[in-house]
Amino acid sequence: MSRSRMPLVLGLGAAGGVGYYLYSAGGNPKVAQKKAEADAHKLSSEAKSHMPGRASEAQKDAEKFGAQAGAKMDQYTSKAQADAAKLKADAEAYGKDLKQDALKKVDEFDRKVETKTAEAKSGISSWFGGSK
Repeated sequence: MSRSRMPLVLGLGAAGGVGYYLYSAGGNPKVAQKKAEADAHKLSSEAKSHMPGRASEAQKDAEKFGAQAGAKMDQYTSKAQADAAKLKADAEAYGKDLKQDALKKVDEFDRKVETKTAEAKSGISSWFGGSK
């Protein structure tokens, strides 16, 4: 009586696949499961991409996503340029304010030095009998 050998072949193939994934994962069953799922997903997506009519649909999707990504990138770029221009203008205004404040302080210091110098000069002149 002849029995079908198909269950034996399928069982050995499954055991070999499990062994391969366990060996490649270093004996960690969780990692082996994730690798097997990733390979199955990759194989499934590749099979779907070879179906008739699917390639043009994928190309259209890719073009649509590319256009959306390009629009987003342009939007972010223009926003970044506007922000940079605003920051530059703010920095220049702040720099002008700092410069004006510094010049005011220097002028005040110069006035104080001149008045103190004049006082000291008149004090020294009075020692020697000068009238200025």
